[in-house]
Amino acid sequence: MRRTAIGNPLLVASTLVASAVLLSGCSAGPEQDDGRIRVVASTDVYGDIAGTIGGDLVDVTSLITDPDQDPHSFEGDARNQLALSKADLVIENGGGYDDFFDTLLSGAGNDDAVVVNAVKLSGYPEEGLNEHVFYDLPTVRKVAERLAAEFGELSPDGAKEFDANLAEFAASLDGLQEREHAVAADGAGAVMTEPVAGYLVEAAGFTDLTPPKFSQAIEAESDVPPLVLQQTLDLVRSGQVRLLVYNDQTTGPATEQLLAAAKDAGLPVVAVSETLPAGIHYLDWISTSIDAIAAALR
Repeated sequence: MRRTAIGNPLLVASTLVASAVLLSGCSAGPEQDDGRIRVVASTDVYGDIAGTIGGDLVDVTSLITDPDQDPHSFEGDARNQLALSKADLVIENGGGYDDFFDTLLSGAGNDDAVVVNAVKLSGYPEEGLNEHVFYDLPTVRKVAERLAAEFGELSPDGAKEFDANLAEFAASLDGLQEREHAVAADGAGAVMTEPVAGYLVEAAGFTDLTPPKFSQAIEAESDVPPLVLQQTLDLVRSGQVRLLVYNDQTTGPATEQLLAAAKDAGLPVVAVSETLPAGIHYLDWISTSIDAIAAALR
């Protein structure tokens, strides 16, 4: 899903810089350096991964933590800008998913921060890319590996701890990938309101039958053409589809009609999201999605 923030990015960035300076000037004295690596992530998905790898040796700030916030249309504030100005390492999804992050980072004037970009690490070509790579477990492994390496450079005394945390995290990813493949949908049809969990659905063996113009309209927050909507509704009712996956953070009239049609057809429905539910860690979040998709075949 690709949405752009409203307003002039340069004006927003300059305004945030001025506000950040004011906030900094109002602090109650010099900030104490506790020796931890300061990490800022665009969303809590990457923030949680960073915290898992870094443990107590990192201080993580995630700019988007509210499940009701849409990363595509998020606009940062002066406190976000201030956090980025002090970061040792920053993590973004990239691929047009969290463009606000680049705007804020540019305005923060922090050229020394290490930048970890998940899309660039994925190795996927950006043209035609499904940018939701946080549902692609091989990409998440690459992000975790890069974080462990960069943390080790920033804090050599903690390198063994970072490597140990990475090994444990990677082993959990291996288990999740095995469970993905064990779903073995064998090409069964799936419809997705948006390709948010597309990598996971594909890894489980489903074939995405969603009419491209339907997903494109939902991602662009525009009305679905009536003929395309009817085509998608007919597909859900046709018996060719075994699963409907929808993003519960961006529902609308077309999505509601699709959910109603799935309910009438007795079609299993799985809700996914782009940020973590409150109190849930990344590995548990993915595990729950895999369980839900596997249950849809039973």
